[in-house]
Amino acid sequence: MEPESQSNGDPAAATAPPMAAAAAASVPSPRTVNTLAESLKLEQQLLRVPFEHFKKSIRSNHRMVEKEMSTVISSVAEASNREAAMTQEEAVNHLTSLVSRLQGLKRKLEEGCRVENLQAQRCRARLDHIEAADAENSSEWSNTRLKRILVDYMLRLSYYDTAAKLAASSNIMSLGSSALLPCLSFFVEQEGLAFFPFFLSLLSKRYLYSSLSFSLSLKQEVLAFFFSLTFFPFFLFLFGCAAVLLSWWLLHTVLLMLVLFPACFSAALNIVPQNSEPCCKILLDLVDIDVFHEAKKVIDALQNREVAPALAWCSENKSRLKKSKSKFEFQLRLQEFIELVRADNNLRAITYARKHLAPWGASHMRELQRVMATLAFKSNTECAAYKVFFEPQQWIYLVEQFKQEFYRLYGMTLEPLLNIYLQAGLSALKTPFCYEDDCTKEDPLSQENFRKLAKPLPFSKQQHSKLVCYITKELMDTENPPLVLPNGYVYCTKALEEMAKKNDGKITCPRTGLVCNYSELVKAFIS
Repeated sequence: MEPESQSNGDPAAATAPPMAAAAAASVPSPRTVNTLAESLKLEQQLLRVPFEHFKKSIRSNHRMVEKEMSTVISSVAEASNREAAMTQEEAVNHLTSLVSRLQGLKRKLEEGCRVENLQAQRCRARLDHIEAADAENSSEWSNTRLKRILVDYMLRLSYYDTAAKLAASSNIMSLGSSALLPCLSFFVEQEGLAFFPFFLSLLSKRYLYSSLSFSLSLKQEVLAFFFSLTFFPFFLFLFGCAAVLLSWWLLHTVLLMLVLFPACFSAALNIVPQNSEPCCKILLDLVDIDVFHEAKKVIDALQNREVAPALAWCSENKSRLKKSKSKFEFQLRLQEFIELVRADNNLRAITYARKHLAPWGASHMRELQRVMATLAFKSNTECAAYKVFFEPQQWIYLVEQFKQEFYRLYGMTLEPLLNIYLQAGLSALKTPFCYEDDCTKEDPLSQENFRKLAKPLPFSKQQHSKLVCYITKELMDTENPPLVLPNGYVYCTKALEEMAKKNDGKITCPRTGLVCNYSELVKAFIS
């Protein structure tokens, strides 16, 4: 370390900390900004998953339109060829069926368009979430990210209900529009808290966005109805008695449930003014609960030893799986063949192999030959080479293989984000000093549980010296340089400046009790 005089011969400047330092304290340090920028590199999954889901919906709608339109055009061409042979009634019936088919296509397209709009809105919400990551609100943003990571971890371990409850209890899922808050307040004030779950469940049925149309007439009708409900209890209060009021309240509650529910539902879908901001965010916009529920159906079926949902999923994503050279569908076919052999239904197994396994022979001949040899054995065989095919562990292997393929399909990390962050953090903190008896309690690796987790990880590579202030526990760097006391102890500039402000320029060493003037401190440089 190279000492340098801190006061520059000016005692007044030494006793009064610079105003520039106080002003700079509110400005985020470059280290904080760089750390935030580096952490954003791990957020690929946050943007990739909704985008892949969006593309999947577009492809599905495109295939549906092509299929339906091809059928309609073929039907029209066939009718034109049979025009002379068709009676008027047959022609009318034929055209009616075509119109019905096109109307069905229109409904499907409207639903598909709605889904695409929701997914596009989710992409927008996540982009806004990433853009909101700055040094000023890094603590709040990091807290939101931690909840996202925990929900992701729970979903990967199939704790769907727990993940949904965490998402619902965290302010990260879009519930609706601020335009609906007055309606919500009306229910709470007029009918008590009993209506709060009712209205909340109503809003959670469907996303509400500012792009939805604003229905003025419906708004006027609902507000007029609310207005009448506000004065009707007052009218009864003037001319009724307590018993009548109680009877009215019960009847009023029933009528609200039976009559007002459709009106409120329509209002929730239409009374959304343009440019309205979301009133709150809950994790549904920032996590992939609905995507994992798609996987849950397949996982539950495989755990029940059913392959039909998994095969349907493979058929739905056939082009993507083929491009990634996936073997998952082949493994499913093999397992279905093994189950036929297990049931001693060899003839059906052979027929199944000719139909579903033969096309895979060119690329998986060796595995196919081994599986076909199971026809000569029973399910209780002791031959190790073939016994493995009949073990229940094969279904667990299929579940894990499906998860891996599912993660690849949606651009997710194969490891949970929680594992990645923990491994990176523990490895960065792990040093030989962490395992010594005099390790500081502030070090997370002073705890035995963290030491066990960090045991297989490499030690942190330190290329430069790092000093941590004893007082503030902050890292000392060029923005917060170390200052050396006359007794040789080193503390950060920020802590000593605050101490000098409170004690008229006097500094007290917290470890030895030495008292000195701020002007006696010297700056140290870290090499």
